Parts: sequence; C-alpha cells; structure tokens
Amino acid sequence: MVLGAVVDSLTRCVHYRTELDIVAIRFPCCDAFYPCRWCHDEVPGQHPTRTWPAADRDEAAVLCGACRRTLRIDEYTAAESCPHCTAPFNPRCKLHEELYFEPLPAP
Repeated sequence: MVLGAVVDSLTRCVHYRTELDIVAIRFPCCDAFYPCRWCHDEVPGQHPTRTWPAADRDEAAVLCGACRRTLRIDEYTAAESCPHCTAPFNPRCKLHEELYFEPLPAP
C-alpha cells in the first residue's frame, strides 16, 4: 500500500503527477511507501524523514507504480525505466535523489 496524497493507481501524488511520476519510495524511518518526501512529511504527527544510507543501496525500496514490482535502490538509480515492465521513469527525479538516498562516497 502506498500512503500519502496519492491521486491514482500508478502512485502519482498531488506533488508529482506527470505521466512519468510512477514510483513510490519505502522510507527507512517508517518502512512505509510514499510517492514523495512531501507526502511523507504532510502526515499529521509524522516523525522526521530519514534518507536511505549509502550502504543500503541493495535494499528493495522503490516501487514501480506501473507493474508494482519493487526495485533495489541501486537498480532504480541506474535506470531510466523499469527493468521489469519498461515503463519510463521521470529523469528529473535524479535532480533530488539526495532527498531519499544518501549519496555514494566519492571513489
């Protein structure tokens, strides 16, 4: 189940609802899926948001709203579309990945 201000069955929300906004993220602070950080933060009485640590990139934490398969963080951040159903993801999401996933350390 995806929580928050969801507006359709593809996990779009009131904050991000283009045809490409079809993912929900499982937050490590509450183990619940939300379409975006703003949806998480708007829940009354909600706890502070935590990002996924860089060491947890192998966690299955991203839900494709098209096929409902869960992707690992590293799988999602490397993809332009769902590796299971090929539904395209919004490329602009990469601009704010740090809101959800701690950056990897520099090599």
